[in-house]
Amino acid sequence: MLHIGVDEAGRGPVIGPLVVGCVCIPEGDIQMLVEAGVKDSKDLSKKKRETIRTWFFENCQTRGWKYSVISCPPSRIDIAVANKGLNILETQLFAEAINKLALVGNDNSFMITNDACDVDEQRFTRRISALIDQWPWPNSEMVSFHKADENYPIVGMASILAKQHRDHCITEIENKVGFPIGSGYPSDKKTVDAVHILIGDKPHEDLRWSWSTVKRIWSQKHDIELPDRLISDGNQTTLF
Repeated sequence: MLHIGVDEAGRGPVIGPLVVGCVCIPEGDIQMLVEAGVKDSKDLSKKKRETIRTWFFENCQTRGWKYSVISCPPSRIDIAVANKGLNILETQLFAEAINKLALVGNDNSFMITNDACDVDEQRFTRRISALIDQWPWPNSEMVSFHKADENYPIVGMASILAKQHRDHCITEIENKVGFPIGSGYPSDKKTVDAVHILIGDKPHEDLRWSWSTVKRIWSQKHDIELPDRLISDGNQTTLF
């Protein structure tokens, strides 16, 4: 049996993407994750996460482990908030990450474990499974649990990939704008200071315009309403 773990990083920040990580390894290799020190990414230092991430990629080459990472930009997040909400968006992203593995049609059976982003764990599972290609797969099962990243090494590994990818995205944003933006969370003073700069005449593309922090700072700087975001061709963002 192959085990799949899925988790996200960056649901709450006001800056940068929401990232979903997904990993797939044989059941017999789960103990290798434990021995390598895989845990919930929040319980590991940045250096340890990067060490584990590098080790994981090496095993993808030598042992055939699979993974996927989905990075959801702020524009898509804002559109989701304006429509069906973040919980629906996350089910879509989790499904996209699983589908990206391209495992449909494989002769193996699969155990898929998601870190539940909904108060109703079973509802989260149902919504994801409805979006999986050709699901249900033969002899396979999908479950979702709160704190799965703390209790299942396969999900912890997914959380590490998601967290490290998001951290790299934050570094890229800092390189682009030319100044520190902190963690991206509204509780981070460095981030709030960055938002003040990134508001400008119109909010920067890497800000989540639907967040209360952006709305508050915009109202302090402007007498007009905050612009809305529209999707014009799937990826582009248009103001109106």
